[in-house]
Amino acid sequence: MAKIRITADAVSEVMGTARPNKTAFYFDEDLAGFGFYRTPGNIGTFFAEFRPIAGGSKKRLKLGRIGTLKANEAREAARRAIANAALGKDLAKDRTDERASVTVKTLVSKYIEEYVAANKKPSSAEFYRIMLRKHIDPRLGTTKATALTRIDVQRAHAAMSKIARISANRSMKLLSAAYGWGGKNGYVPEGMNPASGVDLNKEEGRERFLTADEMMRLGDAMREAETVGLEVKAGDAKHAPKGQRVKMHPAVTGAVRLIMLTGCRLREILHLRWSEVDIDRGLAFLPDSKTGKKTVLLSAAAVAVLREMPRIGRYVVAGDSAGTENEKPRSDLKRPWAAICKRAHLEGLHLHDLRHSFASVGAWSGLGLPVIGKLLGHADSKTTQRYAHIADDAARRGADVIANQIADAIGGR
Repeated sequence: MAKIRITADAVSEVMGTARPNKTAFYFDEDLAGFGFYRTPGNIGTFFAEFRPIAGGSKKRLKLGRIGTLKANEAREAARRAIANAALGKDLAKDRTDERASVTVKTLVSKYIEEYVAANKKPSSAEFYRIMLRKHIDPRLGTTKATALTRIDVQRAHAAMSKIARISANRSMKLLSAAYGWGGKNGYVPEGMNPASGVDLNKEEGRERFLTADEMMRLGDAMREAETVGLEVKAGDAKHAPKGQRVKMHPAVTGAVRLIMLTGCRLREILHLRWSEVDIDRGLAFLPDSKTGKKTVLLSAAAVAVLREMPRIGRYVVAGDSAGTENEKPRSDLKRPWAAICKRAHLEGLHLHDLRHSFASVGAWSGLGLPVIGKLLGHADSKTTQRYAHIADDAARRGADVIANQIADAIGGR
């Protein structure tokens, strides 16, 4: 046991030395009971030690990990814990009681609101809320977090998988992250994670690229939808009689065309504001794409689509609240997209497949993977490697063109 003045610099110096063979403890010179320990794995944890007023053995309250909690914050937390113990209030017992009362729903919700919402994109927090509401809460929400077992989680995952296999996997990853965070923040014992090691559903990368013929059919369906309208069939709409044609708003078909012509993600187009578009220079400035700030190079074809888009509100793709004081971006294109695909006989085609098709056309045209990655806004070059086989086909085609000309020349008359 060593005594030091626990400051940020002192802690950093200790953690930078050779790792101990066994857990080493360090106590503060000024505040009795305040300290931290360092494990052989080089994990440091602040703690407070105190003896309850009623007597008995000393209790040790973990305050937080070094790196997550600052030294001055840990000192203040230790001061409160020791002072409360002197007044007869046992914070260690309070924390144990709090652990016992926290449900899985509360734990995951706290993780989303206190960590994800503060450190990640708003879209990530909203996605996690949906996972909690639709999948985790109905099956595990009322279970006490400390009572949840891996068997419970595996059974819940199996039930989720019958509805949505990929979402079931995402829910397990969210649950696992929530337990990891909960262990660091005292909601569950450190190291407890019943979602760890659960057998997940196999996921295969989806590579659906539109052919030239399919693109033509898609274009024909969109022109029909925005001019004469698509015929309503039984079950397509609640209030429209069978045989009636319903015209689509040009903002909808315009959104699809923009995705096809830019390779942007759906949300990037739906959330795009007119103020972020520079038509004259052919640029769109996305303040918050999946990979952060992103500048989209707009082709002449994409600019032409933008010029034809109706300007009703702040967003390029007008939604139901367009032009109102509390205008919000359109949430999705599910129904109109399904109708367009049905008319084009392309059932099962996803909007995200349009992004893949944009990249595949670029690869087939001989553009290098770095260029394609830049156009798509990939932060990691590895992400673009999925199109390498198409780029290889383009290179082979180029090799054939060159070699055939040389072969003709050297073949003689």
